[in-house]
Amino acid sequence: MAARSAPSCHLRLEWVYGYRGHQCRNNLYYTAAKEIVYFVAGVGVVYSPREHRQKFYRGHSDDIISLALHPERVLVATGQVGKEPYICVWDSYTVQTISVLKDVHTHGIACLAFDLDGQRLVSVGLDSKNAVCVWDWKRGKMLSMAPGHTDRIFDISWDLYQPNKLVSCGVKHIKFWSLCGNALTPKRGVFGKTGDLQTILCLACARDELTYSGALNGDIYVWKGINLIRTIQGAHTAGIFSMNACEEGFATGGRDGCIRLWDLTFKPITVIDLRETDQGYKGLSVRSVCWRGDHILVGTQDSEIFEIVVHERNKPFLIMQGHCEGELWALAVHPTKPLAVTGSDDRSVRIWSLVDHALIARCNMEEPIRCAAVNVDGIHLALGMKDGSFTVLRVRDMTEVVHIKDRKEAIHELKYSPDGTYLAVGCNDSSVDIYGVAQRYKKVGECVGSLSFITHLDWSSDSRYLQTNDGNGKRLFYRMPGGKEVTSKEELKGVHWASWTCVSGLEVNGIWPKYSDINDINSVDGNYIGQVLVTADDYGIIKLFRYPCLRKGAKFKKYIGHSAHVTNVRWSHDYQWVISIGGADHSVFQWKFIPERKLKDALHIAPQESLADSNSDESDSDLSDVPELDSEIEQETQLTYRRQVYKEDLPQLKEQCKEKQKSATSKRREQAPGNSIRLHFVHGYRGYDCRSNLFYTQIGEIVYHVAAVGVIYNRQQNTQRFYLGHDDDILCLAIHPLKDYVATGQVGRDPSVHIWDTETIKPLSILKGYHQYGVCAVDFSADGKRLASVGIDDSHTIVLWDWKKGEKLSMARGSKDKIFVVKMNPYMPDKLITAGIKHMKFWRRAGGGLIGRKGYIGTLGKNDTMMCAVYGWTEEMAFSGTSTGDVCIWRDVFLVKTVKAHDGPVFSMHALEKGFVTGGKDGIVALWDDSFERCLKTYAIKRAALAPGSKGLLLEDNPSIRAISLGHGHILVGTKNGEILEVDKSGPVTLLVQGHMEGEVWGLATHPYLPICATVSDDKTLRIWDLSPSHCMLAVRKLKKGGRCCCFSPDGKALAVGLNDGSFLMANADTLEDLVSFHHRKDIISDIRFSPGSGKYLAVASHDSFIDIYNVMSSKRVGICKGATSCITHIDWDIRGKLLQVNTGAKEQLFFEAPRGKKQTIPNVEVEKISWASWTSVLGLCCEGIWPVIGEVTDVTASCLTSDRMVLATGDDLGFVKLFKYPAKGKFGKFKRYVAHSTHVTNVRWTYDDSMLVTLGGADMSLMVWTNEMESYRERRPCDSEESDVDSEEGGGYDSDVTRENEITYTIRALSTNIRPMFGTKPHLQQKEPSADERQGIVRPPVSRAPPQPEKLQTNNVGKKKRPIEDLVLELVFGYRGRDCRNNVHYLNDGDDIIYHTASVGILHNVATGIQSFYQEHNDDILCLTVNQHPKFINIVATGQVGDSADMSATAPSIHIWDAVSKQTLSILRCYHSKGVCSVSFSATGKLLLSVGLDPEHTITIWRWQEGAKIASRVGHNQRIFVAEFRPDSDTQFVSVGVKHVKFWTLAGRALLSKKGLLNTLEDARMQTMLAVAFGASNLTFTGTISGDVCVWKDHILCRVVARAHNGPVFAMYTTLRDGLIVTGGKERPSKEGGAVKLWDQELRRCRAFRLETGQATDCVRSVCRGKGKILVGTRNAEIIEVGEKNAACNTLVSGHVDGPIWGLATHPSRDFFLSAAEDGTVRLWDIADKKMLNKVNLGHAARTVCYSPEGDMVAIGMKNGEFIILLVSSLKIWGKKRDRRCAIHDIRFSPDSRYLAVGSSENSVDFYDLTLGPTLNRISYCKDIPSFVIQMDFSADSRYLQVSSGCYKRLVYEVPSGKHLLDHAAIDRITWATWTSILGDEVMGIWSRHAEKADVNCACVSHSGISLVTGDDFGMVKLFDFPCPEKFAKHKRFLGHSPHVTNIRFTNGDRHVISAGGDDCSLFVWKCVHMPH
Repeated sequence: MAARSAPSCHLRLEWVYGYRGHQCRNNLYYTAAKEIVYFVAGVGVVYSPREHRQKFYRGHSDDIISLALHPERVLVATGQVGKEPYICVWDSYTVQTISVLKDVHTHGIACLAFDLDGQRLVSVGLDSKNAVCVWDWKRGKMLSMAPGHTDRIFDISWDLYQPNKLVSCGVKHIKFWSLCGNALTPKRGVFGKTGDLQTILCLACARDELTYSGALNGDIYVWKGINLIRTIQGAHTAGIFSMNACEEGFATGGRDGCIRLWDLTFKPITVIDLRETDQGYKGLSVRSVCWRGDHILVGTQDSEIFEIVVHERNKPFLIMQGHCEGELWALAVHPTKPLAVTGSDDRSVRIWSLVDHALIARCNMEEPIRCAAVNVDGIHLALGMKDGSFTVLRVRDMTEVVHIKDRKEAIHELKYSPDGTYLAVGCNDSSVDIYGVAQRYKKVGECVGSLSFITHLDWSSDSRYLQTNDGNGKRLFYRMPGGKEVTSKEELKGVHWASWTCVSGLEVNGIWPKYSDINDINSVDGNYIGQVLVTADDYGIIKLFRYPCLRKGAKFKKYIGHSAHVTNVRWSHDYQWVISIGGADHSVFQWKFIPERKLKDALHIAPQESLADSNSDESDSDLSDVPELDSEIEQETQLTYRRQVYKEDLPQLKEQCKEKQKSATSKRREQAPGNSIRLHFVHGYRGYDCRSNLFYTQIGEIVYHVAAVGVIYNRQQNTQRFYLGHDDDILCLAIHPLKDYVATGQVGRDPSVHIWDTETIKPLSILKGYHQYGVCAVDFSADGKRLASVGIDDSHTIVLWDWKKGEKLSMARGSKDKIFVVKMNPYMPDKLITAGIKHMKFWRRAGGGLIGRKGYIGTLGKNDTMMCAVYGWTEEMAFSGTSTGDVCIWRDVFLVKTVKAHDGPVFSMHALEKGFVTGGKDGIVALWDDSFERCLKTYAIKRAALAPGSKGLLLEDNPSIRAISLGHGHILVGTKNGEILEVDKSGPVTLLVQGHMEGEVWGLATHPYLPICATVSDDKTLRIWDLSPSHCMLAVRKLKKGGRCCCFSPDGKALAVGLNDGSFLMANADTLEDLVSFHHRKDIISDIRFSPGSGKYLAVASHDSFIDIYNVMSSKRVGICKGATSCITHIDWDIRGKLLQVNTGAKEQLFFEAPRGKKQTIPNVEVEKISWASWTSVLGLCCEGIWPVIGEVTDVTASCLTSDRMVLATGDDLGFVKLFKYPAKGKFGKFKRYVAHSTHVTNVRWTYDDSMLVTLGGADMSLMVWTNEMESYRERRPCDSEESDVDSEEGGGYDSDVTRENEITYTIRALSTNIRPMFGTKPHLQQKEPSADERQGIVRPPVSRAPPQPEKLQTNNVGKKKRPIEDLVLELVFGYRGRDCRNNVHYLNDGDDIIYHTASVGILHNVATGIQSFYQEHNDDILCLTVNQHPKFINIVATGQVGDSADMSATAPSIHIWDAVSKQTLSILRCYHSKGVCSVSFSATGKLLLSVGLDPEHTITIWRWQEGAKIASRVGHNQRIFVAEFRPDSDTQFVSVGVKHVKFWTLAGRALLSKKGLLNTLEDARMQTMLAVAFGASNLTFTGTISGDVCVWKDHILCRVVARAHNGPVFAMYTTLRDGLIVTGGKERPSKEGGAVKLWDQELRRCRAFRLETGQATDCVRSVCRGKGKILVGTRNAEIIEVGEKNAACNTLVSGHVDGPIWGLATHPSRDFFLSAAEDGTVRLWDIADKKMLNKVNLGHAARTVCYSPEGDMVAIGMKNGEFIILLVSSLKIWGKKRDRRCAIHDIRFSPDSRYLAVGSSENSVDFYDLTLGPTLNRISYCKDIPSFVIQMDFSADSRYLQVSSGCYKRLVYEVPSGKHLLDHAAIDRITWATWTSILGDEVMGIWSRHAEKADVNCACVSHSGISLVTGDDFGMVKLFDFPCPEKFAKHKRFLGHSPHVTNIRFTNGDRHVISAGGDDCSLFVWKCVHMPH
């Protein structure tokens, strides 16, 4: 039986041979203590060369692959591979974990780096996106994360000279990152012409933005900023794997085996070629280098570590070597010396000295080695090879004795016989050959019984037998040396085996788990003397078992360190050590064996060794010697808290049922009833499966929980107050040590812990997100700042919280089995203990993780189940109570002693100042002294001790005690039976609260004329409760069986009770004594009812679907109702006692006549007319509305109608109590809903006078009493019910502008597609046509005598030197985004400046001068803007932009917080709002920022923007939210408004709680679409609606409506902080009294209207803001207007086009004016110098193109409808107009000699008009066969030719005015053009980019100087090129700012400015040209 416990000896890791050089780099460093730190397999190694000693860090669970050293060089960070890999930060001196960082990366952690001061750590993952993640490692908190690159990243480093900058490199890239807020933003390094784009392997940062990097080809690339400035070629001849910076300079190491040292400016100092040194060899490759002072450490690919002293550089010192490539399988130990032999696929065989920890011999073979054996005399070494041969060497000098190849497949196992005469060789072809050693290894026998490859061999001690294992798991025996198979069991009986290395056989059965048949144990070796067995498996685990271990699933101790397969394991010859080898990790581990007798000393030798970690893990089977679990605990461990449906699932379920509901709710539904109910008293306490959940508050109230309610009980007044924030069973409760705060944890899919104040009963914080299914234990720290919680998921996760902030600090998996309690150390806030089933663990916090150590029991006790635990009087001491009645006393992690305390489990324990108090199952409370030496006093909880003031009766003596608490001179006790008692120190016991015990409660009846009720439960009791103020249990009676129903007789004298065995009884209602009983049925009696009036008949319904009717007087059965198909659930009598209404489980509604029981069919119409004595039915037309939308998932279990037949109360499976108006006809009626019960509400009953409602919770065993509050009474207090399931069907109202805003789809730039319907092949993909010369084969001489080619372009500043343009700077923007954004114009600097946005720029505009400055850091359209109002954050602006998916990459939506004056970015928040951010708002202190997303859930998020930390986030609403704003005086309260939505939110910790606005207080109020929000004092909120009303809310209740505040939707509202006045802006037609802007008083009672003098038919205001005496208004028409409050004067500050695209653009030939023409039907004239719009002409139709005549006196305009107009500039009169085409005119041009007008249209044509013929405008000719629509046209300088670019990417040239197509290339090349706006042609081939599959270049313009070219494209980019640019993909500069689609672009005269026109953004950008200096 010994195998049932783990062996009591132990292994300690003593040495690891090897170093991981393959697939890793930069993983070898000197620590501050001059030790060397590196890793191998899953172990971090700290090696001291001075002492030749190794220390090990073993906190990882898989291969370590990355390592970084902290700048102070003591701490080390290591990262591992695995499915859920983590990073450990540990101390290289103590090898203890400091922090664990987890839950972010997948696959593995490829690189790590600390920043300069060591506060932050960056890591790179091995996932497909190579995620880059920045950590605050001390707190274990992730600060930021972004996708790193599409391919592998090899190195990452912080820039040590610039804060918040990083550099990463890898496959074909280098990236420069900046960290701002939570956003990591990369810029790719530009290789340019300086170097080849190639893979960069390593890097180091230097001063002045320099970065040095090592490339794959051996060059060093030097970067300045993001540009490659030079290369150091041939630094190495092959890839540079490692670069290390130190004080003196840099060291690099490469694949060429060289180390180079460089000085600080990267000039070479020296080179060391390791291949040339004594230890060198061909193919040596350096993977890691570290330079410190005069020492250099080098790690190689082949697992060696060299140390080089710089001045003796040709003598490197080899300090570590190991096997390298391939797998390591061969292991043998020397029979007489402490030596081990290993052989590997790297073809080397190595001999290691176990005493000196060194390699003493090495020999390279021809073939990979797979096994080894040493002969008994230690002279011969046999090696089995992979090719089927084996070789024998002499051990002393490694010379070959013999080489034999008899087999083709690998030799996997060979062994010499114990007498040394034979060698057995096992091969993968399933044979074993026997060779004679003395006969020079002649083959003497062969064993051929196996059908699979041979895995293990063992000889018998007398060398006569051989046993084998093969790949099928078969064990066979052979007679030696012949090899005949032995099958008789008898013959083998006495055989003793010389060694045991086989994995199958009786003696090693126990190494296999109980229920597994997998073949994953690779090797075992038996130690006969120590009676232990060591095994090695595929999971990197070494295990120690007792030997022999006969029964499967034996106990073991396990040791980790190897990463994957451990291929072999052997005892050394003297059993001092175990040697294990790792297959893939190439490492050899040497473990010291510590036998039992030495264990005690060993504990004190190695304090760093966490015994608990490596100590035995429980195996699958339970220990046999553990006592049986106590029945109560057994019951408890089997409880499951899983639910089919959690309340969190309801919103989704409702969504799924939406369709069903829509069809059903076409009829107008009934309103909810006017009455409401309020929880008044709860009978019950949850003791049966919870403990230590009962406390005194400081003012002496008692706090505990039952069902989903936290209860505060005042024992003086016998009243209760309730915390109703939970929505499911509360499982645990803890009280704050200093304040009256309570933490409660509940059941849920994502269960939460609420921390609430017992005085205000308001939640302070809600913690969720990390547990599953439920939270079963919580505890506060001594200072009250932290909280620990334990979940009931499968690994019982432990989480440590900073509860006020709602932040998770650390988290760890607790245990497989249930944890009952968590306790935080009162002296050390970083330590805690957990106790549970066979579990006592001591934890300490390490960053984001917790490190646990099992309690060490030693010989003192057994691994027992712990039920409770407390800390003692010092930080080391802890005490725990066990399930056997002992108290265990612990010091540190060691068990010191045990004390017998109770009979049966110790369930509760409490520490006092001097001593302890315990309570157990035996019902005894014991007081102890402070060391558990003496028991000072015991109190037995007995009926005899009950004091007279008790509120009830004790059910039994000595109930099991589950909770104890002390205070106020009393001991408070909670029992398993649901009682709470107070024990006086002198002995008497007072009962305060009680409820039913375990088992469901179903039966409930209220008395016909007294305020009492009766309940009957599965706990086999019948109880009578007083509902009047005394609130207590009046009587109780035990029944022989549990019961499910009861009923009072009409006179109240008798009480009938139906029992679960089919019997029922009638008892005296006062004494509860039996009157009479019957037993006619076998199944549960489910309902029982007296007939009304005299109560002559009793109807008894049972689950076997019959109802028996008894005559009460004669006690005889008089009738049976048959015909139901299922169990009966409810019965009701009619008022005459003649008719029964019945519900069944099959949802039938049946009627029977009494007393005979004849079935009746009654039509629905009649049912309503019948007067029923009671109504508890849930079926039928009258209550159709009580069934919820999600009726499939949940049942309505009970209902009860008030006696005035007005209100129907129901209870359902989800624990909701609801009130409906009766009759509830029509589906899905409206209701009021109350949560307090946790699961099924089994029964509801009104009292006789309807003053109270009594409800029963099935599984929560609680009886709740609610008071009914009539409508009149309710006025004082708003009702606290939740509103109905279904959103109101009435539409929220309609307005075109709102609809447009709601339905708009925002595209991001990167995904934008072409704006014109182009087709054909893009220019850069077209085949070039050969020129005429090429076609004729003429080769022209390079210098031609022909006249020089004419200029491409007529230049008009010929006199000046031409100066190319080198840059464009944004100077002016005409445009404002008002069409679909709001609240986005604000005053700054006391009204001197205004701030607003358009496209992707934030604009600061000076009101007086019109000068603008810009914030241009957004990379896509801005959608919202807000200004921080707090004086500490002056001029701080937040803007939110569009984006695509929320993947945290650069295109993800983000919010920028910036300084409006300096344009400095303060923080960038990348957010999870996919699609974009539509609203932002700062809190009152300015520290928090609220954002709302455009994602389908319309997520609401709160940020601490300065840190970039997300505090809380929650789904907002299923439809669009337009605005969310903080209350101006709050950091926790905010309001969101949207489509049929207004919600009032509170931030509690990290949780967002919301209340929907309640409308039902006002008649006929309906939920409309809400558009804007403003605030008033004392919690008033104003919301503007789509109909023009403004709703006024008090808290979340609608208190009045300001009707028609505007005639149209109220789009904008603004609260003035200084005087509380409110501005509203809406959509209205201007009228005498009305105006689109109104200024109101603080309560929105009086107002003053302002008209905007814009001349529009309707004004639509989108934004309002109030400054000093001014109101700032932004309109839908892109105007920003300032209105004076005194004189109502309007001043337009900003104007722009209303609708885009702006297609037409023309610059004046000689002045700084330009014209724009757009879809909005206007042509506008702009003045650049005065920065304003001079004029606009309304054309009545969309305009497409516009052009000045050469003299600037005429303007031609082309329209979308095919018409064109010519205006005279001076008078703006029409000179002529014509319409010859039906579709849009795309371009219009005057010829340079002013004679002709060319008109190009989308009818694939160009028309010519002769202007000298006057304004009749008759067409003189046109161009034929243009293949597609016309885009641009340009005249030649001599007006004879016209070039046309068309929609199929073809450029054509025509003669003017004939319209003849010119085809001669040479002639075309000689034309000089007057202008160039074409995007096509060889001269502009370079403007087409590689990335434009779906997008186009839309427009181009060549400067007047003829040497620069600007283009605009579909991505919203303006690009600057040199002209001409015939080379593909020409170099250029790009300028961002526009939204997608730049539609047109022009130079102004003199090339002073570039104007670009936007498509989506309707904005005009004016860029200043910066010319190169001469």
